[in-house]
Amino acid sequence: MANNPNIERLDAVQDMADPREVLWFALEEFPEAAISFSGAEDVVLIDMALRIRPDVRVFSLDTGRLHPETYRFLEEVRSHYKIPLELISPDHQALEALVTEKGLFSFYRDGHKECCAIRKVEPLRRKLATLDAWITGQRHDQTPIRADVPLAQVDKVFSTTERTLVKFNPLANWTSAQVWDYIRQHGVPYNELHRRGFVSIGCEPCTRETLPNQHERAGRWWWEEDGMKECGLHAGIVEPLPPK
Repeated sequence: MANNPNIERLDAVQDMADPREVLWFALEEFPEAAISFSGAEDVVLIDMALRIRPDVRVFSLDTGRLHPETYRFLEEVRSHYKIPLELISPDHQALEALVTEKGLFSFYRDGHKECCAIRKVEPLRRKLATLDAWITGQRHDQTPIRADVPLAQVDKVFSTTERTLVKFNPLANWTSAQVWDYIRQHGVPYNELHRRGFVSIGCEPCTRETLPNQHERAGRWWWEEDGMKECGLHAGIVEPLPPK
C-alpha cells in the first residue's frame, strides 16, 4: 500500500474545531480509513461518519473475554445503523499457548500487558496493515496520559517501513459530557453497562464499576498502578505532529 499524499496536509487538521471537520478530512482524503469501535465515543463517531460516507468501514476487537452486554451492544450497533461490523479475533495459536502455560487469569498475577498483546495489540496490528488511516474515540479528559492527544498524527507505533499509517482522534477536545449530550440528542446506542456504573469498559475480568469522583478509567485493571491504564492499542499516543 503506497503512502497517501495527504499525510503532508495533516497539520491543517490541528486547527479544526468540529469533530465532523476532522472526520470529513479523514474519510474524504484517506479512502482506506476505518473507525475502531468499542465504546460510547466510537458510536458517536460512527453516527457522525455515516452522514459523511455511508459506506464507512467499522471494525472491533473481539478479545473473547468481553461482557455479554458488550456483545449485545455490538449487535445493537450493527442493527441500528445497518452496517457491516468486522470483528477481529486473536491468533488462536498464540492464545492457546498463553492459556495452556499460564491459565485464564494470568493478568492478575503478571500484569495485563502480555494478555492484551495477544488479545488486542496483535489483532489490531493485523487489521491496521490493511488501512491507510484509523479513527479512534480518544479524548483529552479520559486519562492524564491522553491529555495531549492531537486531532491527527502519524502513528509511529503501527506504521511500517513500507507504509505510513495515520491516526485521527476527532473527539480529542470533547469532554465526556459532550459525548453523552450527543448520545442523548441523537438517540445513539450505548452499552447497557453504563447504566450500572461502568464508565470505561474493556474485558470482563479486567473491568469493574467506577465509584463517584474516581477517574473514568479507574475501573480498568484496578489491581495495577494508576499510570498503567493503557492496553497498548494507543502506545505513543502523545506524539503530535511536528510544529508548523
